[in-house]
Amino acid sequence: MRWASVLLFVTAACTQAGASEEWFDRLEQRLSFSAADDTLRVRLGGLLSLEDHQIEPPPPGLLFTNGHNLFSPRLGLTLQGQSGPELFGFALVRVDRGFNPANARLRVRLDEYALTYVPTHLKGLNFKVGQFATVIGNWVPRHDAWDNPFITAPLPYEHQTPVYDSEAPSTPADFVHLEADEKYDYLPILWGPSYATGASVSGRLGHFEFAAEIKNAGPASRPEVWSIRDLGFSRPSYSARLGFRPDLRWSLGVSAGDSAYLVPFAANLPPGTSRHDYRQRLLGADLGFAWHHLQVWAEGFDSTFDVPRIGHVRTRAAYVETKYRFSAEWYGALRWNRQDFSRIGDGRGGRMRWGQGIWRLDAAAGFRLSPHAECKVQLSGQPAAGDPDRVNPHLATQFNVRF
Repeated sequence: MRWASVLLFVTAACTQAGASEEWFDRLEQRLSFSAADDTLRVRLGGLLSLEDHQIEPPPPGLLFTNGHNLFSPRLGLTLQGQSGPELFGFALVRVDRGFNPANARLRVRLDEYALTYVPTHLKGLNFKVGQFATVIGNWVPRHDAWDNPFITAPLPYEHQTPVYDSEAPSTPADFVHLEADEKYDYLPILWGPSYATGASVSGRLGHFEFAAEIKNAGPASRPEVWSIRDLGFSRPSYSARLGFRPDLRWSLGVSAGDSAYLVPFAANLPPGTSRHDYRQRLLGADLGFAWHHLQVWAEGFDSTFDVPRIGHVRTRAAYVETKYRFSAEWYGALRWNRQDFSRIGDGRGGRMRWGQGIWRLDAAAGFRLSPHAECKVQLSGQPAAGDPDRVNPHLATQFNVRF
């Protein structure tokens, strides 16, 4: 079977990476530069990910393919700089087949760039401007392939709903009907880490953490509008998170966001309205716990969308994720995901769900051979579209090398 061949390849690649540990150490030294008595520092780094998905169509989440297999290579190059104790810069360029795995050509894309100011006279404050990940929730800080115990994102960050960002529905039946060949236009509650463009302020005061951002696009927006060149900044979105850390084991947080979700060229809007009249409002809560070899994360979201001709629609999604490290090299992880949808009028005097409730179970195992190489495998199951009694399996493997 193909997945067995992929696993054998990943195992062999990890073994070779471990044997080259000294080479990686030398490369890391050569990619670091300093000047002006070490007050100016620059470091170039990278992460190579080879990812393979074995799926039963239709593909789950933010995977875009018509087949049973999807191979997704990705090279990410990072540039980090520091000027004195207060100014920091960061940029991330990726070469891949799309921000989300897809059957497409390899292309180069600037995903993140940011300038961070940390004033020494205002201890605990950080000011950031650029294109960077959202402050909402607690999954985003570990969304990178190297830090994520899994290969895919939790359900709230990748399960697409019937909310369509480029055309307003004409009727409730039109709204709930999903077009398989237009899958990319449907929005999840949050589109992954949401690298929209804007500015943020964050900090810590005692046991409390806070972060607030103003961006050109909301958390559900797709990657094509994250750049300031594509969407501009005429009607910004707002998001914030307040966190509480009573001790080193626990972290608690609440998040909120308000944004327009329709794209500028959205069609079929009711006369006298614009895309800015239709908003996504998001509330979230998150929890983190760490004790010895065990880590636990959980998040829950309540999101409402103002849909033209339909009104307010609501969806709730949550997940609980655990990771246990059996040794310095091996770990296992489990994640339970769930998403439900409210009822709306069907236009004939009745009520109907505007989306199909869904659950998903993810199980993953990882092997970190060295500080520079790791291998992961993930098996997931969720109800088949249109047949909730049948479970669609999804097998993913991933090999990561960082430098």
